[in-house]
Amino acid sequence: MAEISIGTCSWTDPTLLATDFYPGEANTAERRLQHYARRFSLVEVDSTYYSMPAERTARLWAERTPSNFTFNVKAFRLFTQHPTKLEALPADLRQMVSPVGKANLYYRDLPASIRDHLWQRFSEALLPLDSAGKLGVILFQFPEWFYPGDTSKEYMVECKHKLPQFRLAIEFRNAAWLDESRRQDTLDFLRENNLIYVCVDEPQGFKSSVPPVVEATSDIGVVRFHGRNRDNWQKKGISVVERFKYIYDDEELGEWLPKLAELASKVRQLHVLFNNCYGDYGVRNARDIGRLMKSQPHLFPDYLETREREADASNAGAEP
Repeated sequence: MAEISIGTCSWTDPTLLATDFYPGEANTAERRLQHYARRFSLVEVDSTYYSMPAERTARLWAERTPSNFTFNVKAFRLFTQHPTKLEALPADLRQMVSPVGKANLYYRDLPASIRDHLWQRFSEALLPLDSAGKLGVILFQFPEWFYPGDTSKEYMVECKHKLPQFRLAIEFRNAAWLDESRRQDTLDFLRENNLIYVCVDEPQGFKSSVPPVVEATSDIGVVRFHGRNRDNWQKKGISVVERFKYIYDDEELGEWLPKLAELASKVRQLHVLFNNCYGDYGVRNARDIGRLMKSQPHLFPDYLETREREADASNAGAEP
């Protein structure tokens, strides 16, 4: 069975900081990360979607976490064809870009030389994590307007070529990629290119709703739980945390146990992440899924032993 790692898609969200998850003494960025890393073995970095990562920050993350800790990193929004403000680009590159009155830039708007600079800087900034063996996958979360077709497939291959030393995970936000007529073609394409398919749990019933298809297309499996807040899923004018404001109960998480076990039997690593990062919902559900796995040794025979061994290593020398 795969090595299973569980975590959340943020550890610094303001709504989480306002809860009692972090004790009073965890009052610095360093102490909060150390506190989180003593309780979970995986986290997804969300900030790299909004701005380019910094090498110094990645080095500090590597230094402040146990040897068995893993960071998944979201790709910069420009790379996933999302609209991007000019201010999100590194300062020295902004003057080389002429948005011509546009409020937002898109990847296609930039000269090839600027694109190459951005890819190089993104890659180099993550080298401290990679060198420490703590970099998991780079998450490419493509938008609803990223439609199935040869152009989109070619772009995903281009992304892989731009980051050849890293593992890329692909999450679709357009249901057409996984409809009955295209599903097999989509999964075959990802397998042929050793791209990781990201399984999701999210509200259903919308045109864009990606079904909870559980498949492995590489030796790493990734599952992201977005919550099931149907009322807010496509609501305009609300914050990101409001969109994902949802707490799973045991019955809902229990539905996923056989699916996770099946996926774990097909991969080398399984990353289970909770993106319902409103308050402490994500950390609570991350604990819940671990508890439920431990209660099902017939499905997860190695999970308890692995997690306890990692916990012992993580807590060695830790502050009480």
